[in-house]
Amino acid sequence: MELVRDEQPPPAEAIAAAADNGTKQQELSRVVCFGEVLVDFVPLVGGLPVFEEPGFKAGAGGAPANVAVGICKLGVPAAFIGKVGDDEFGHALANVLKENGVETRGIRFDSHARTGLAFISLRSDGERTFIFYRNPSADMLMVPEELDHDLITNAKIFHYGSISLIAEPCRSTHLEAMKIAKEAGVLLSYDPNLRLQLWPSPEEARKEIMNIWPEANIIKVSADEVRFLIATPSTASFASPDATDNNNKVFKVEYEEVELLTSSSDHDAKSWRPNLKLLLVTDGPHGCHYFTPHFKGTVATLKVPVVDTTGAGDAFVAGILTKLVQDISLLEDEKRLQEAVRFANACGAITVTRRGAIPALPDTEAVLNLLREIAITD
Repeated sequence: MELVRDEQPPPAEAIAAAADNGTKQQELSRVVCFGEVLVDFVPLVGGLPVFEEPGFKAGAGGAPANVAVGICKLGVPAAFIGKVGDDEFGHALANVLKENGVETRGIRFDSHARTGLAFISLRSDGERTFIFYRNPSADMLMVPEELDHDLITNAKIFHYGSISLIAEPCRSTHLEAMKIAKEAGVLLSYDPNLRLQLWPSPEEARKEIMNIWPEANIIKVSADEVRFLIATPSTASFASPDATDNNNKVFKVEYEEVELLTSSSDHDAKSWRPNLKLLLVTDGPHGCHYFTPHFKGTVATLKVPVVDTTGAGDAFVAGILTKLVQDISLLEDEKRLQEAVRFANACGAITVTRRGAIPALPDTEAVLNLLREIAITD
């Protein structure tokens, strides 16, 4: 079975960034993503139980890998660090990343473990569930000695999730990579991307995800993940139906929930974690809420027909990291930050209109076209 290649060619900037010269590539990989890359089996039909699906299409997946490809498609050089099996799937995944402009010198191949697999079941509304095969898969077995230090220290942003925290030895490798990046002055970007079924227990997931929370400079979570992490019984949305861009008054109670994650003290919810520069909370059709030490607000979502939500959050992360790596000073300017979040929202919106993860990730032209179309109709 052949892994899905992107139907659109990678942008010229990404191809240039993936030049053969290794030293030049290290300098150009402005965002380095660490974690899992695996094979997603996406249903050909959708809306059926997994066992009743007539067939599946194999494609590259794994949140950190998706983010790396998404960034390259948006014209910023990116690299991926992780481990796959020394099997047909593993080499195919590495080739898909490379074909999309991602620097792959940080990928390691394990001859004793297989590449991870995930079967995706799509509901009629485009939401999905996962069945994973990875006990253990190669991505769980990367050791600190296999890290490419130069790749990490030459980055501007080091991005990671939480799945690599689930088991040793990858957990120690993840922590070591963060340490290397932090000591080199690289910004740390964190998207927990909670997959509860992979963790031994909800308590273990919450503990490990929050253990590294204070180190991150940029964090993206979903509203559901916020409620899981603060263990609130609330099921209401962060936003009310009349939420608009930069509406920072209608969310008082819900904003207080988020402050439990931005606070540096259990006794003072208004205090701010010293390392945290930006917290983003994606809330589906209710938009994206942003929090910085200086301001907070909401950027409305873009309404599009939903086909498949796989990779939407990763596309959003790719969009916001692309903007931040180009100009980190936008964190000091609320209007410019809102524009960056709107760009990221458009990246996610385009992705949900297509099937799969990597094949659905947009390039800059597609994002700008969507934003122009919406501006005309508004």
